[in-house]
Amino acid sequence: MKLADAFKPTAKMAASAKKGLKLREEFGRGGTEVGVKRAEQLAAQKDLSDVDVKSMHSYFARHEVDKTGKAHEWGSDTDPSAGYIAWLLWGGDDGKEWADRNVEKLD
Repeated sequence: MKLADAFKPTAKMAASAKKGLKLREEFGRGGTEVGVKRAEQLAAQKDLSDVDVKSMHSYFARHEVDKTGKAHEWGSDTDPSAGYIAWLLWGGDDGKEWADRNVEKLD
């Protein structure tokens, strides 16, 4: 496997990113411009750089706490929390697992 192949987002990550973009548009919350750009990258399943992988790993490490927020609902499609929408923009749970796995290859 070439190194570049290791940093190709999965279909599940792309689906989460697309869902995050849709929910963000619908509810007007969740994520930053950086998160939106990441979601667009993931949705297109464009190869990511080692810097992107490290950035994703750092994002998920910082934002795991968002799952315990009380405003709106984590995992809801009808009243999603901003944190949930942002999490999806970065590839969701699949994105976290993928980033965790791939960042180890960089160390």
